[in-house]
Amino acid sequence: MGSIKNLIIELGKHAKTAAKSLRCATTSDKNSALLNIAKQIDENRVNILSANNKDLENGKNKGLESALIDRLMLDDQRLDGIIESLSQIANLPDPVGEITDLKFRPSGIQIGKMRVPLGVMGIIYESRPNVTIDAAALCLKSGNGAILRGGSEAIHSNLALYACVKDGLIDAGLSEYCVQLIDTTDREAVSELVKASAYIDAVIPRGGKGLVEAISETAKVPVIKHLHGVCHTYIDKDADTQKAISVAFNAKTRRYGVCNAMETLLVHSSAAGRILPELIAEYFAKGVELRGCPQTQQLSKQIIAATDEDWDTEYLDAILSIRIVNTMSDAIDHIEQHGSGHTESIITENYTSGRRFITEVDSSSVMINASTAFADGFEYGLGAEIGISTDKFHVRGPVGLEGLTSQKYIVLGDGHIRQ
Repeated sequence: MGSIKNLIIELGKHAKTAAKSLRCATTSDKNSALLNIAKQIDENRVNILSANNKDLENGKNKGLESALIDRLMLDDQRLDGIIESLSQIANLPDPVGEITDLKFRPSGIQIGKMRVPLGVMGIIYESRPNVTIDAAALCLKSGNGAILRGGSEAIHSNLALYACVKDGLIDAGLSEYCVQLIDTTDREAVSELVKASAYIDAVIPRGGKGLVEAISETAKVPVIKHLHGVCHTYIDKDADTQKAISVAFNAKTRRYGVCNAMETLLVHSSAAGRILPELIAEYFAKGVELRGCPQTQQLSKQIIAATDEDWDTEYLDAILSIRIVNTMSDAIDHIEQHGSGHTESIITENYTSGRRFITEVDSSSVMINASTAFADGFEYGLGAEIGISTDKFHVRGPVGLEGLTSQKYIVLGDGHIRQ
């Protein structure tokens, strides 16, 4: 344990020094590093995919679920997406140093707010190796030092990607310690990282509910929580049939192992008869297991009876719960009781119903006539995301550049003294 603690202290010292230098880095320097990282990834595709294959083989041998294997997998298309993400982040406005709300006070001084980095971020994540790049890029552009700790199941992929990050930083003339990867799979490293309040300003855990809860309970630094995604789609009585079928199908089946996948479908009783039969047939054709309330079960003998536990479950798999409700109020109450505050969507052609839904539903993203799959930093124009925060402080929803900064007051005077 002593050696692990010493490792975290060493990483923390380097990160703190690097974060100080990053506060002064120009936007041009940071963008150069991002584009250099993209170039390194493109030139090292063979090495990255070879490392990823090792992780995939190990994962399959250990019996990882298909959803986790999907999260773990890299291919040329996903590498293209990572490279595009880096380019997008480089093209985004730099939030650091932005001054807003300048106003004169009766004393003659000017008061405003300046956007500044949080400092050093500890990013703890599972499965997805692309988070190594997303986290590195967003922390870098927002002027934060970063210490990354990926899951043991992706260690080879993460190391290969991190090598690209390190080379990209050096080529841009920035400290290689701006981003550091914990290269041990010892779980004690996580415990020590979240207690390192002398070096870490905030922690973002990105993974399963168990990981987030465990870190929240033991951390001695602020935690920006990304809890599980029990996402809902509600098909209103005034929903367009084809929109409802298309959106609800996409929300569940686009990808199963992601936090923005719909896990529960709520359908108004007046719309169930004209929408559910076709939608159920499409789900079955796709291989989705359906679990439903008694009314839903009447539509197909293949639908399994939903239990109380199903309404609270993030499946991350080809499983969907369906409940028929009598009113929108019933749907909103269900979401309030069983949702995780991640993402919910209403399908309706009724403007008043849509406005009521987005007003009353208390989640980090609430949508009208759109798939929950859009709850994503890339889709929101943030370039990428470190996670989707279900907290209400300090940031909510996809955490991008602005979410990794705070504001400090600045005061402008010209020899002013207080009387």
